[in-house]
Amino acid sequence: MRAFADLLDRLSLTSSRNAKLTMVRDYLRATSDPDRGWALAALTGELTFDAVKPAFIRKAVEARMDAQLFAWSYDYVGDLAEAVSLVWPARPGANREPLLSEVIEGLRTATRAEAQGRIEAWLDALPQARERWALLKLVTGGLRVGLSARLAKQAVADVGGAAVAEVEELWHALEPPYADLFAWLEGRADKPSSANPARFRPAMLAQALDEAVDFERLDPDHYAAEWKWDGIRVQAAFEDGVRRLYTRTGDDISRTFPDLLDALVEPGVLDGELLVIRDGQVASFGDLQQRLNRKTVDGKLMAAFPAAIRAYDLLQEGSDDLRGLPFSARRQRLEAFVARQTRGRIDLSPLQAFTSWEDLAALRAAPPEGDPRIAEGLMLKRLDSTYEAGRPKGPWFKWKRDPFLVDAVLMYAQRGHGKRSSFYSDYTFGVWTGDSGAGRVLTPVGKAYFGFTDEELKQIDKFVRDNTLERFGPVRSVRAETHAGLVFEVAFEGLQRSSRHKSGVAMRFPRIHRIRWDKPPGEADELATLEAMLGPPLP
Repeated sequence: MRAFADLLDRLSLTSSRNAKLTMVRDYLRATSDPDRGWALAALTGELTFDAVKPAFIRKAVEARMDAQLFAWSYDYVGDLAEAVSLVWPARPGANREPLLSEVIEGLRTATRAEAQGRIEAWLDALPQARERWALLKLVTGGLRVGLSARLAKQAVADVGGAAVAEVEELWHALEPPYADLFAWLEGRADKPSSANPARFRPAMLAQALDEAVDFERLDPDHYAAEWKWDGIRVQAAFEDGVRRLYTRTGDDISRTFPDLLDALVEPGVLDGELLVIRDGQVASFGDLQQRLNRKTVDGKLMAAFPAAIRAYDLLQEGSDDLRGLPFSARRQRLEAFVARQTRGRIDLSPLQAFTSWEDLAALRAAPPEGDPRIAEGLMLKRLDSTYEAGRPKGPWFKWKRDPFLVDAVLMYAQRGHGKRSSFYSDYTFGVWTGDSGAGRVLTPVGKAYFGFTDEELKQIDKFVRDNTLERFGPVRSVRAETHAGLVFEVAFEGLQRSSRHKSGVAMRFPRIHRIRWDKPPGEADELATLEAMLGPPLP
């Protein structure tokens, strides 16, 4: 447990991707089975403990110290695991420190009562706050150390000098603690079989387009263009009678979309965008959110928010692996394949005609009426590109549309978590509504907690402390008069109508684009500005 705690601690304090990769790789090489396999499962998000709830961890610490004192400590620290690890009272002579494998195996079959008793005993036995923090992060499932699942898979691939795509192709046929995977990578056994039906194929991703550089070296005759639809990238697989739906990172979301899987009538593997399409028209991302992250769905929900796939690519047709073919050939196969899907939930993402980059720029700036108006931008795909796992440089580019911008006034600020727990770093902002004069008031339209530098965070934090009107626990309301408030230039990807918000609108991915120290709050934007961006209400 000590080595795992040290790994998590160093990962959480390191921002360099390559440094994180080296740390995980060195840990996997130095740690024996099964501990390293369980650590890999934790780092890739493959471990959950249904019997462990944060509420009884808080209950356990409140039984050992004054509850109000812990509440103050938690409020200051901002993270439950970190706060508990720091204040947990030492018990000299407690049991020996547990191994990582003992913790995981002890919780996998434990009841809630048994899990609470075991966690408390382990906390007593761990002598350092860092180890207690790692234990609590592990059992509550929120590591948050800035390591993606793919980077962890890259680290394990490096152990044996394999390609990360090989590990990703095997991943859904493996089970923690991955003894067969490590045996293969270390040359002690043959490569595990990936021949499980409807397995996940590692996705090919695009590079962000740099207009100032890339257009000078790219030939438009060598590329195809299509809209980048505003949903989530998925892979739909149908093999040997088994149907599966995956996110682009390999998470299996089949259970949430049984209606969509039933639409796959021919064996193959599709790459596309998961959308809600109603009466032939793409709905907003907010509608798709009604279907995501649900354990169960009923007929009413499926009818109200009909899921569909807009297909980008075809990775396999029947038993034929098409990933080695050029995009132009895969596209021809895709068009015929989609035409044979007869149940109405799968359609084709159309290619867009253009002869020059200037033509394409004009199309991106002024999309035609209909679905393209809510697309995120454009995708460029080299016609001779094979389907290559990861994010290779050159074959594919994403050219997202410019963000929307609005000037809004800071209304509320909340303390952050973890490293930001001492700063007011989460901001609610609003725009003006009502008639000029006494009837003009601010209406909140969004929240943001990123987009600014550390130095700017300190400046905003000072403004919040110097201009606080009221306190509501960790939240402060801030002076926001027309002459004394602070204006943010807020960037966001899109808007949608929302009955759940007081303003009637909801922003997509808002972030602080610029701090307008120069602009009087009274000159910030009106709600009518946002409503004009929405266009007329949907029928």
